[in-house]
Amino acid sequence: MAKVHPQALLSSTCQFSSKQETFTIWMKSLVLNGNGCTVFDSKGQIVYRVDNYNSKCRDEVYLMDSKGKVLYTILRKKKFKLFTFWEGYRSSAGTATSQEKPGFQVKKTLKISRSGSPCEFIAGLDKNQPPDHYHIQRWTRKPVCNIVDNLGRSVAEVKKKQSASGEVLGDDVLKMVVEPFIDHCLIMGFFVVYSLINWKM
Repeated sequence: MAKVHPQALLSSTCQFSSKQETFTIWMKSLVLNGNGCTVFDSKGQIVYRVDNYNSKCRDEVYLMDSKGKVLYTILRKKKFKLFTFWEGYRSSAGTATSQEKPGFQVKKTLKISRSGSPCEFIAGLDKNQPPDHYHIQRWTRKPVCNIVDNLGRSVAEVKKKQSASGEVLGDDVLKMVVEPFIDHCLIMGFFVVYSLINWKM
């Protein structure tokens, strides 16, 4: 298999961009025998990572930058024993607690049609303004995830990554394209939860 990206760990911060940005997601943890993923930017620098030491510990997952600083603490919660949802708590100091307001919440859709969404993302819960709603555009067994806003506009798409010659780099190597003026860190938080829901992490 071709190399994903050979660059060393570099620092990263959550950011917006005025242009479309492309990331490579390697569905592998940097920790030996760990679960998670490693995310590279278009220059091959590691910008995000998730390292889960135990596959059974899916109730509390951390989205970190390349140096291990926690950007989002993602907690799985249950309501009435049947309804499961996830909350993401953004951290500016490297830590986050459930006592704070979540930055986003993900609710799993109970009934899924072929054209329906498996889950709903609600962002901006920690701000004094109306929250933003996002959905997965379609449910598919293929490793493709298209995140759209409430008006149906695509804000990010994830699909299998191919080399310049068209060779698929593997089922665990994905390409994420994020549209302009969309918070990359928030989209990564959505992707992490989507992966947890589908037992990919």
